[in-house]
Amino acid sequence: MARGPVLEVRHLNSYYRQDHSILSHKGPRRQILKDVTFDIGQGEILGLVGESGCGKTTLSRTILGMLKDYDGEIVHHSVRPQMVFQDPFSSLNPARSIGWILEEPLRVAGGMTGAQRRAAVLDMLDQIGLGGEFASRRPWELSGGQRQRVSIAAAMITRPKLIIADEPVSALDVTIQAQILQLLVDLKKEFDLSYLFISHDLNVVYQICNRVLVMKDGVIVEQNTVDELFDHPQHPYTRQLLKAAE
Repeated sequence: MARGPVLEVRHLNSYYRQDHSILSHKGPRRQILKDVTFDIGQGEILGLVGESGCGKTTLSRTILGMLKDYDGEIVHHSVRPQMVFQDPFSSLNPARSIGWILEEPLRVAGGMTGAQRRAAVLDMLDQIGLGGEFASRRPWELSGGQRQRVSIAAAMITRPKLIIADEPVSALDVTIQAQILQLLVDLKKEFDLSYLFISHDLNVVYQICNRVLVMKDGVIVEQNTVDELFDHPQHPYTRQLLKAAE
């Protein structure tokens, strides 16, 4: 059951301006997110669904502080959230070992000795079901599912309370998808995590989420518990998405 919020978003409007560098001037400012308001409770998995280009990734990047052109309010009630990406290979340095990759966020955070960091890495590898022998391997030596486990570990290693997972299983086959979803659920229970789970796959959202936001053209057109939304959708766009997923 969700408790107090780890994140509050109030009346968020986010903008994008195309930079025409050849002409040395910026193009027109375009609004992407429009009056977006929601909370994520402690221990909650909140789904965010909608078609490609509707603003889901813009929302995640704005929450993370990667996009600065916005108005409204974003209130974090915990340390900065971390991100799990769709394609772990693009976010893992192929020239570095898995141990180095997982240790780097701890080096940046400071406050730990080298021995403590290495122990934390080995513990995290055990938590994600890989084991310490993977510390010396490179990303290109791993399968897609193993790389996504490492990506999750890299997000988890600093012990955030909120993880933003942007299409974390869409590039995986169905069997590996199920394993990664179960890992996310297990980690949520173990570390009292919350997730903003972004996906275009409503069947995956139904499996893992407590509540769901439906986004269309930068607007949250519906939000409800997963059971209510799937059984009694209110907005025509939600009904359209559900019908397409049948």
